[in-house]
Amino acid sequence: MKIEKIHHVAYRCKDAKETVDWYVKNLNMDFVLAIAEDHVPSTHEPDPYMHVFLDAGGGNVLAFFELPTKPQMGRDENTPRWVQHFAFKVKDRDALLEYKAHLEANGIDVLGVTDHSIFHSIYFFDPNGHRIELACPDPEEEALVKRLDAVKWDMLEEWSRTKRAPKHADWLHAKELAEVG
Repeated sequence: MKIEKIHHVAYRCKDAKETVDWYVKNLNMDFVLAIAEDHVPSTHEPDPYMHVFLDAGGGNVLAFFELPTKPQMGRDENTPRWVQHFAFKVKDRDALLEYKAHLEANGIDVLGVTDHSIFHSIYFFDPNGHRIELACPDPEEEALVKRLDAVKWDMLEEWSRTKRAPKHADWLHAKELAEVG
């Protein structure tokens, strides 16, 4: 028994049309499907909704629910805004920089490029307040991931015991921290 892949990931949105338009315009996703009903199929609750699906590439689907009868959507105030996010892979640094310019030209504030050693990222928010990351692989990604793979279990065990960041992979952000310091 093995999971094949993520079928889709679904989040709430404030406005389904605005959300679809934003993802099509800013991330070049295709709008692939809409489902709207007055009753929830799984629970049979009377609750009208619009469920929209976007092609995030590579067989990945990002979906949203607009729930007009529910209180305005919020977020978990105990979780920092940077924690929960969608991360999408782009081909390379040129594509990442092209997206950054495209987003900024559309009036979107973009943070980064952030160098995570194994990949490089930019960050921004969609109109619903969901944080989005676009990431491209580092040219040395394969070798760097092997280094991380060799210490992952030791890191997890140490974290589990101490709840302090293990130092096994300090090299990941060392260059970026040196530039800030």
